[in-house]
Amino acid sequence: MQKLTDQDPETQSADLVAGNIEQLKTLFPEAFTEGKVDFDVLKQLLGGTVDDREEKYGLNWHGKRRARQIALTPSTGTLRPCPEESVDWETTQNLMIEGDNLEVLKLLQKSYAGKVKLIYIDPPYNTGKDFVYPDNFQDNIKNYLELTGQVESGKKISSNTEASGRFHTDWLNMMYPRLKLARNLLRDDGVVFISIDDNELINLRQLTNDVFGEENFVGIFPWKRRTGANDSKSFYVSADHEYLLVFAKSSQFEFLGVEKNLSNYTNPDNDPRGAWARDNLTCNKTAEERPNLFYPITDPESEIVFQCNPNRVWAYESERMKRIITEGKVIFPTNPNGTPMYKRHLAELRSNKKPLSTWILTAAESTDEQDDALNMRFPLNSNATKQLRALMGSQCFNFPKSNVMIQEIISQTSEAGELVCDFFAGSGTTGHAVMAQNAIDNANRRYILVQLPEPLDPENKDQKTASDFCDQLGRPRTIAELTKERLRRAGRKIKDENPIFNGDTGFRVFKLDSSNIHAWEPNRDDLADTLLQYAEHLKTDRTEQDILFELLLKLGLDLTVPIEQKTISGKTVHSIGSGTLLTCLAPQISNDEAESLALGIVEWHKQLSPSGEAQIVFRDSSFADDVGKTNLTAILQQNGLENVRSI
Repeated sequence: MQKLTDQDPETQSADLVAGNIEQLKTLFPEAFTEGKVDFDVLKQLLGGTVDDREEKYGLNWHGKRRARQIALTPSTGTLRPCPEESVDWETTQNLMIEGDNLEVLKLLQKSYAGKVKLIYIDPPYNTGKDFVYPDNFQDNIKNYLELTGQVESGKKISSNTEASGRFHTDWLNMMYPRLKLARNLLRDDGVVFISIDDNELINLRQLTNDVFGEENFVGIFPWKRRTGANDSKSFYVSADHEYLLVFAKSSQFEFLGVEKNLSNYTNPDNDPRGAWARDNLTCNKTAEERPNLFYPITDPESEIVFQCNPNRVWAYESERMKRIITEGKVIFPTNPNGTPMYKRHLAELRSNKKPLSTWILTAAESTDEQDDALNMRFPLNSNATKQLRALMGSQCFNFPKSNVMIQEIISQTSEAGELVCDFFAGSGTTGHAVMAQNAIDNANRRYILVQLPEPLDPENKDQKTASDFCDQLGRPRTIAELTKERLRRAGRKIKDENPIFNGDTGFRVFKLDSSNIHAWEPNRDDLADTLLQYAEHLKTDRTEQDILFELLLKLGLDLTVPIEQKTISGKTVHSIGSGTLLTCLAPQISNDEAESLALGIVEWHKQLSPSGEAQIVFRDSSFADDVGKTNLTAILQQNGLENVRSI
């Protein structure tokens, strides 16, 4: 029976460096010598694509190398389940994770890499105020627990003020590793939307060029978030707008788009090429700009000559025009003063969808039906504030994003069964929007939200209302508590307003914490005492459920995968994923119980009939000695269950 320890790669969060090296080996095996990369050979293989210049185009700042290294450093934490704070724990496919999103993103790598269709984030804007994302290169879990008040700490919350001299640098160092990890979660046809204002738009564009590749830039969508206000810092300019910066994972991404109206495509002349419609034969260029497109054409039947408009010339050069006239693709009018039209067949359309405009309209703006089909329309932020106040019964959040905004993004980028992620969850708008959009189109999209349990200060006038609200709920004074309460209320409201909707409005709550497995930290002054303390491999204050879900993370299984349990020989045995993983984490298994337990597991495994090889995991300290462990392992392996481990 193999023992899983905290040093085992399989029990750690994803090793991104090792993964990168393996990919490089697959592509360029000849660039490796004795297991190391030979950069001279790699440069030769890459040819002219290697840039060796000292001065290169791109964004650099103090700490970028360290920020990249932080993204590659495995997490020492885990996610502990909290069924008592969840809604529909047994059935829901949604996740609300309380913790530092950097560590959470690391922990999600094995289970969710390449599975997320849409990421929307509204990160802290760089306004010169404090933001609590201080990343510690050595032990971010310890740092996180101290700064969120979960363990005693004398540390001050880090700040990012203009006076610090690192105003942009600190913000970039916070964002860079999170975006690097987020990219790994996206499917190849996935996309990320990032809300941002003027302070960091330019730097964020450069940063996302670096992380996602400039070729995957989709667009910048400006939108008016409020009516003009006299809040200008200088130049008497009111900042009443924000942006959505959009990048794709690859060229496989496409907006779902707006369906074109194809009712004007008919076939009155029984054209064998099928239905067609009249289209413009000119383009918006002048004769001075494009003299090669300025020439007369002749109707071959009536021999009427049609002159070109010098302010709007033909769309095609003369040779191609002659060809399409011969093919019967030009419709000539009987009136010499009329305008020839192009006969566009339905089969010629590259898509039956219209492209979206990057200009976002406010809900109050009146446009014609054609424009409405091309523009996304979002209400002002004040509408979102009013709606959230009505839902919560209190002004808990300032400037929340609009449900309508996120729903529009969701409807244009994701379909039924796909996964949406927001790791700066804030007020929980993304989760609310996923549930609301599912109710509209009867889909079953899922969400993963991550929110830091940032403490609320009742002495701070900007946080007092939110802090008092948490007191009324009898819950800790943190932003994450508000996020969860908003999701609970939103789910109930959606059910009430859509009685025939039977979709998922629940969520599983998990909280970031240190691993359930003891990390080896010897006291060199008293090694005997250290050995005694570490005789139990697992922490004694953790439950079976804590350990079970850490196993799911470490082995790369979905945190909402179906889990069954059965009592065998008086011990609880869990089946995860229809028998893909079978675990018994009972604290004690006697030698007499080991044989009957093994036979019971074999029988249950036969009934489950999993499609792939099953893994069997036990608590190592459960066995009184090696006899019971050896006998149990032998019985399992004799019955085809070879992959037996202990933790």
